[in-house]
Amino acid sequence: MIGSSKMKNNLKPYTYHRFIDEAGDMTFFLKGKAPAPLGSNGISRTFILGMAHVKQDLEQVRNFIRIFCKEIENDPYFNEIPSVKKRIDQGSFYLHAKDDPPELRYKFLMFLLENVDFSVQMVVGRKRLTRFVNKHHSQEREFYADLLSHLLKDKGNYEKLVINIAERGSSTKNNNLEIALSQAHERHAKTRRYKYRADIKFNVQRYSSEPVLAITDYILWTVQRVFEKGETRFYDVVKDRIPLILDLYDTTKYENYQNYYGPKNLLTKQNKVVDND
Repeated sequence: MIGSSKMKNNLKPYTYHRFIDEAGDMTFFLKGKAPAPLGSNGISRTFILGMAHVKQDLEQVRNFIRIFCKEIENDPYFNEIPSVKKRIDQGSFYLHAKDDPPELRYKFLMFLLENVDFSVQMVVGRKRLTRFVNKHHSQEREFYADLLSHLLKDKGNYEKLVINIAERGSSTKNNNLEIALSQAHERHAKTRRYKYRADIKFNVQRYSSEPVLAITDYILWTVQRVFEKGETRFYDVVKDRIPLILDLYDTTKYENYQNYYGPKNLLTKQNKVVDND
């Protein structure tokens, strides 16, 4: 019988690596502590964390994405678009859904569906000022940790996980990630009989240096469009790759887990956040 330590060593990296990124912002106040106008002036109504699981050789996928980016960099149709050219001029082009033109977004989503086996889980945090002040003590890092703990709470049965996470200031400092993991343990204990046994390590990455994070970024963007704009056309293309969306603070749908979305409970334009009450 193979011992557990040897089993860990024999695991293929794609089985235990995950990739976390975010969509939206955590802005609640303007300068002078005036409440931010959620849903206007580029300030989002939601903040979303997503976790991608790539189910094939990671170096192969990284190379796929690098080749795709190089093709965009050399394509005269794309490389003179200001948002694309800016990144090229900074050294090399990398994908970023919120800055990429619509035709590039569609092209990359089609590329992913045709070439990469992946899935993305996510947690949506509706922004509400009173909750941010009272529950999260007006601290972005506490808001972030709360959402992250819900992404991690059902991972307790994994033998080993490496969480590659896009850098985001104090929110992704080691102590805040450990707080999120501790909260995940607590939430796990409330609903499951078995012990949270996963050996989880965090690997904070610069977004531009880890190509696989583009997968999380792009799929998050498609869901963000639903909650912010009521637009489903991009989400509809990739919905089969999204097994779980937890609309964490939608208290109106807590009964029977109606705030959990997936293949059997799809998002629609009615999921657009109209207000944040």
